[in-house]
Amino acid sequence: MCENHNSNNNCFEYVDSGMPKVALKCIVNGEKIHAMVDPTMTLLNFLRNDLRLFGAKEGCGEGECGACTIIMNGEAVNSCLVLAAEANDADILTVEGLAEGNKISILQEEFIEKDALQCGFCTPGMLMSARALLNRQPNPTIEEVKEALAGNFCRCTGYIPIIDAVMSAAERERKELDK
Repeated sequence: MCENHNSNNNCFEYVDSGMPKVALKCIVNGEKIHAMVDPTMTLLNFLRNDLRLFGAKEGCGEGECGACTIIMNGEAVNSCLVLAAEANDADILTVEGLAEGNKISILQEEFIEKDALQCGFCTPGMLMSARALLNRQPNPTIEEVKEALAGNFCRCTGYIPIIDAVMSAAERERKELDK
């Protein structure tokens, strides 16, 4: 955020198209959202500018880097490629929704434990791609983890600690379910 930021000053600029707004209703991290949005606004811009959820990042703006990955209707998607209006009636999970109250998720804990993050720019997207995989495949192979993370680029950690973190989280989550 900029040094001049306060609740009355928006430091993130979104240029509205001037077209008539369209209705959007969806669920984001368990909360019902009703909004009127610019029909050209991306879901990423809506999450960041309107809902102030800053976990998803704009990296490339072309769906190539994975920094903006969220889970929409159970699937990992690049929110920079989805119009906000296309998310009407969707169930959306962002990295902010992974934690339960003040407790981070097992997956987040394992990213920390395995040193699967450094600068942190790619981390939310990696977490969301991994979460989508673990939701559909609680016992993934290393190859399945690699495939699930293939759309996410990391320039700092390399991929081995990230893969290790996902595999470890999968094991811990399975043990939690067996209790």
